[in-house]
Amino acid sequence: MSTTATALTAGTWTIDPTHSEVGFTVRHLMTKVRGAFRDFEGSIEVAEDQATSKATASIQLASIDTGTQQRDDHVRSGDFFDVEKHPSMTFTSTGLKPGGDGFILVGDLTIKGVTKEVELEVEFLGVDNDAYGNTRAGFEATTKINRKDFGVDANVPLGGEKFLIGDQVSVNISVQAVLQK
Repeated sequence: MSTTATALTAGTWTIDPTHSEVGFTVRHLMTKVRGAFRDFEGSIEVAEDQATSKATASIQLASIDTGTQQRDDHVRSGDFFDVEKHPSMTFTSTGLKPGGDGFILVGDLTIKGVTKEVELEVEFLGVDNDAYGNTRAGFEATTKINRKDFGVDANVPLGGEKFLIGDQVSVNISVQAVLQK
């Protein structure tokens, strides 16, 4: 774990969705589509022994925003997320270890009732007080998942071995979390 992470105070930190973002990128034809989820919540339980810290998050799948209403509606449908049956995806950490420029947060990601272990590369950005006296911590995290591993497998063949939508999804998370008093 990065030595700067020791500046974190043990306690419960709540993700501030107003100052955080859960984004993704997926290949579409020869370009990439970017999007975000607008409705999410989560917390980070920083332990005295930071290696035993925990994180949880819940993301409302209906809040997907790719900038195109028709595409968003299709992704919400049974072809992809099936938000009527599976309204949210969740993440629950199971471990924390040193890695890269920060640490690796290991946990269980559940989408459409399918749970798989994922590893998030996390960079700790620091701690500071906001204008209202709240203590905030910043983190950025990235991972890549195969959407088909979670039953999100609709696609359109384009001929040969090509498909309209790529299987690999890059996930980018930027979080400000507020220490609870």
